[in-house]
Amino acid sequence: MVALQQTPSLFSDLVGQPLAVALLQAALERDRVAPAYLFSGPEGVGRKLAALRFLEGVLAAGRSDQRQRRRLAARNHPDLLWVEPTYSHQGRLVPRSEADEAGVSRRTPPQLRLEQIRAVSRFLARQPLEARRGLVVIEEPEAMAESAANALLKTLEEPGHGLLILLSSAPERLLSTIRSRCQQIRFIRLGSDDMRTVLQGLEGDGPHRGSAALQEPDLLALAAGSPGALLQHESQWQALPEELRTRLEQPPQTPAEALGLARDLSESLSGEQQLWLLSWWEQHRWRQHHCERELQRLQRLRQHLLAFVQPRLAWEVALLDLLVDGA
Repeated sequence: MVALQQTPSLFSDLVGQPLAVALLQAALERDRVAPAYLFSGPEGVGRKLAALRFLEGVLAAGRSDQRQRRRLAARNHPDLLWVEPTYSHQGRLVPRSEADEAGVSRRTPPQLRLEQIRAVSRFLARQPLEARRGLVVIEEPEAMAESAANALLKTLEEPGHGLLILLSSAPERLLSTIRSRCQQIRFIRLGSDDMRTVLQGLEGDGPHRGSAALQEPDLLALAAGSPGALLQHESQWQALPEELRTRLEQPPQTPAEALGLARDLSESLSGEQQLWLLSWWEQHRWRQHHCERELQRLQRLRQHLLAFVQPRLAWEVALLDLLVDGA
């Protein structure tokens, strides 16, 4: 079999993942693309970008092709189906990426649903229009109910001429039979130099995007080696009212201040923002005090917020408890 000529620039913007790049390049060069892949690893370290570049190579015989790159990025290739978890909203399924625009409440996490997996099977059963095979990318396959997981397993058992790529940050939550039918490509957390390289490459999307977050130890700790996560954390941090940020960095000293902060947090922030802020505050307080009891108290607050306890009451109890502990 004649090896396909590989253009080095195909994966040039995928930083800090040499093993994944080597495996994917080898598959393209040898024309030995598996029916199904599991791209596993933390969020925000390049799994989605790797999927796009790999599919570009599949469509362009192992080479870089800017036309195909643009079509894949815009999700408008006729032989590509990109599946992401959805919210059930007003009788329809809203993809996670469209939730804000649709005004969807995010109290419950999105899911991959049985009807979405059935749509994958129908898509792969049809004749491709341009490519040699149907191309399917499924985000967060761990966010599936049992019925959807069983349906996906059947599709993996008989993929036909299709190519499936599963993007999972928690592969251990997938059925072992699903994992065994996929070639796993592991992605790792990035070191500080690679993080900086990725963020510098994104500066064209906005002024110094992510550069400020690199100087924030709490945001860096939350990102845990993920440039994508760092950008999300920076965005969440910037979206918070500056007054609330200051009041949390210098926590209340009296019961009246604690109750006032609880009121303002619950009235000013959405449930999703409160949960993110709590993650930041856990990291911030632990870095300052290394107090196990304090950390347990904040973890209880998270459980209460997730259990739909009235947010203001949950914050009041937690802040008053922390005030007593710090007395």
